[in-house]
Amino acid sequence: MRRFRRGEGASTLDLLVAGLGNPGRGHARNRHNVGWMVVNELARRHGGSFRSKFSGQLAEVRAGELRLALLKPETYMNESGRSIAAAARFFKVDPGALVVVHDDVDLSPGRLQARLGGGLAGHNGLRSIAGALGTQDFLRLRIGVGRPERGDRRPVADYVLSDFDELIDVHELVGRASDAVETLAAEGLEPAQQRFN
Repeated sequence: MRRFRRGEGASTLDLLVAGLGNPGRGHARNRHNVGWMVVNELARRHGGSFRSKFSGQLAEVRAGELRLALLKPETYMNESGRSIAAAARFFKVDPGALVVVHDDVDLSPGRLQARLGGGLAGHNGLRSIAGALGTQDFLRLRIGVGRPERGDRRPVADYVLSDFDELIDVHELVGRASDAVETLAAEGLEPAQQRFN
């Protein structure tokens, strides 16, 4: 099912999926890197391989009849917009055909929320993207990581830059989030919200 209308000179992509994270082996399992984990899982499911492009890693895949571009910006979180805006220009996607997958401390661990637009909630990656695109009206898949528990004196920044607790089934969470992205691509925002929010 084609979800996005194409005008002349419009994108040949159905969805640009950008997973937020930080480069380096030490960050691979961090809460802040859950966006990268989801993009890696989507590439695995659809036989994608990454190459260097747009100051990041890019894989182009087909999910059924849909064409997706999967992007992992390697600019560090605070400069994510530079990479994503370059990819959006190249593929000629409007913000409604971009989904940013990111961690969210304001959602309880494991909770998902698909939405269009909204605030930036102090997330430096989202701030960078909104600044580079000139709008906050892009799709987001928020993945709840929660906040430090009572008695945990770590600042939120240190908390998100640490690995998930053992109580969280990261494999299941990443799988569910990947299912949500596939639903966004194939069926649109409302079905994804009904099924996953």
